[in-house]
Amino acid sequence: MENIEAKQLKWEELSISNDFLFGKVMQNPELCKELLQRILPDLDIDHVEYPELQKAIKEDFDAKGVRLDVYVNDGKGTVYDIEMQAVTSKYLPRRTRYYQSMIDLQLVDKGQDYDTLNNSYIIFICLSDLFGKGHYMYTFENVCKEDSEVILNDGAKKVFLNADGRNGAVSEELKAFLDYVAGKPSEDTLVKKLKLAVEEAKKNREWRREYMTLLMRDRENRKIGMEVGILGTISSLRDFNIPDIEIFQKIQEKYNLSPEEAERYMKTEAGA
Repeated sequence: MENIEAKQLKWEELSISNDFLFGKVMQNPELCKELLQRILPDLDIDHVEYPELQKAIKEDFDAKGVRLDVYVNDGKGTVYDIEMQAVTSKYLPRRTRYYQSMIDLQLVDKGQDYDTLNNSYIIFICLSDLFGKGHYMYTFENVCKEDSEVILNDGAKKVFLNADGRNGAVSEELKAFLDYVAGKPSEDTLVKKLKLAVEEAKKNREWRREYMTLLMRDRENRKIGMEVGILGTISSLRDFNIPDIEIFQKIQEKYNLSPEEAERYMKTEAGA
């Protein structure tokens, strides 16, 4: 079977576009604050805090196989979730919906009124253009379909940054950061600080061990998912009375299996 982690970079090769490393670098409150201020220049972000709530959210998300990259608040009633997305998927908008619901559940204790919900920003930093319009930034909030001047004012906003952007009214400083995410050279001051922070993060042995542990866990989960998929395919095709020789060929092609692997899966499903 083809190595499903063949494209996975080694720890030493990681860049800011890796979600794990990005999350570690953003543990520096000054760097996190400066980045947020570039993304949201109309806000006056005095400082950022890392609430204890973050641990609970991560535990819930880990149960679903999802982890928050950066979760902070500004001490003024607004929370921010910043996610680095190396792979742009059509499902990202629905993921923001899921993240929002989980964060809201954590922010409102049982019995509290809904008006206690914090204002929130969910920010996805993408390497490519999810919406295909070439903008550096796409900002979403709930607007009335019948009258675009009527805003729902539910306090929730979603922002998608596009490192492959070409147009839009964003600052040169934000463009410099997006260029850095895309792997382009920059002499910007924040970029220089981020580069240094990335290099320092790579020297952290504890973070390296944590990364490798997560990598092995993800590899094992993908392997299990692959095996379930293969056995399910064999079972379904056999239900349609398709000859085993044809099933053998189909799973070999679909899952890039060696003849020995394909034979093993055929025998495993037959004995199930």
